[in-house]
Amino acid sequence: MRILHVSTRLILGGSQENTVLSCEGQARHGHEVHLAFGPIFGPEGSLLDRVRAFRSTDGAGIETHVVPDLVRQVDPARDLRCYWQLRRLVRRLRPDVVHTHSSKAGIVGRAAAWAERRHRPGLDLGIVHTVHGPPFMPVEGPLGRRLMIRAGNAVYGVAERYAARRCHVIVCVADAMTALYLSKRIGRREQYVTVHSGMETETFLSPAPGQDRRSIRASLGLDEDMFVIGTVARLAEHKGHDDVVDALADRLRERADWRLLWVGDGWWRARLEGRLRAEGLIDRVLITGLVPPERIPGLMRAMDVLCHPSYREGLPRTVPQALLCGTPVVAYDADGTREVCIDAIGSNTADATGRLVPVGDRAALRAAIIWMHDRPADRAILAEHGRARCAERFSAHLMVQRLDAVYRRAIAEEARA
Repeated sequence: MRILHVSTRLILGGSQENTVLSCEGQARHGHEVHLAFGPIFGPEGSLLDRVRAFRSTDGAGIETHVVPDLVRQVDPARDLRCYWQLRRLVRRLRPDVVHTHSSKAGIVGRAAAWAERRHRPGLDLGIVHTVHGPPFMPVEGPLGRRLMIRAGNAVYGVAERYAARRCHVIVCVADAMTALYLSKRIGRREQYVTVHSGMETETFLSPAPGQDRRSIRASLGLDEDMFVIGTVARLAEHKGHDDVVDALADRLRERADWRLLWVGDGWWRARLEGRLRAEGLIDRVLITGLVPPERIPGLMRAMDVLCHPSYREGLPRTVPQALLCGTPVVAYDADGTREVCIDAIGSNTADATGRLVPVGDRAALRAAIIWMHDRPADRAILAEHGRARCAERFSAHLMVQRLDAVYRRAIAEEARA
């Protein structure tokens, strides 16, 4: 098959890593793989070098295509130019499948691919879209902001309903995404299939040399007896870093052996560092900044608990990654998070993998982290449950296999049309 993936940005992020692993797996299976994306900029890093360096055992690579006007923000003039840029790309490549990722690329990309499908005789094209996370913003803040967010969500709802009519299959990384989209009357139930995000599970299951807990802690200046609460996420709105500070500020002041380890970078870094200085907590928080993906497993092993207080998620990759590393999780109950973080309170003990608390409930977040601190034996049991649960479910190999079946279904539906 000739497969064209379209993603808005190729930054270091969960949906982008998912997309790149899909491309690599498909190239290894003998498919001709193309990846189109918009300009890359900002402090979040890029996966472009990895994509361009990739070669399968038979020498096949991934062809990259920069789409100049594929940008994240809504910009009618650039979005229209992007539409025509993608149409020309589809016309030139004549792929068997166009697979779009993320909201902007998904809306414009599906529209462009569908138009080419209709207007180019002989172009039999299966169109697939993956929902990696919700495009709808939480309605919060002052009245003016709430009204603006509601208006934006309404526009996205209309656009997503339009785009759903222009593809054959909608892939969701979590069942929660299917439920959310159907609740907003986006697409038909029979269009949806869940394919969990794939990841290179072996890198998390087995430490590379120098990536074990003791070595990483020593490199970070963290004593072995410190209680380390880690977060792996962009330093950005809705990732919950402020909530962690709200929940644990007094505890961090009282306990010299408690530390926060924030892995990542982003536009909010300067603001967050300013807040930590103002509250006298800057020496209790270690911010690594941007790190290469191969360092993430070691940093997760250095943590006693991964705290993931994100307000919006599809299915957060950092949660199964931490569990694969043997690190238990405390997380907000956002979207698909509960499909991997199963709360130890009120669930079957054999299934529990962490602590799940209501979104935005800082008191519950604090209590869950203290619960983890006070029960080291339970932490180990939860992590072991999670490790076993995630080892097969989140393998990149399984994801690629399941996507292959999705593509064949999309092509078959196109043939019947």
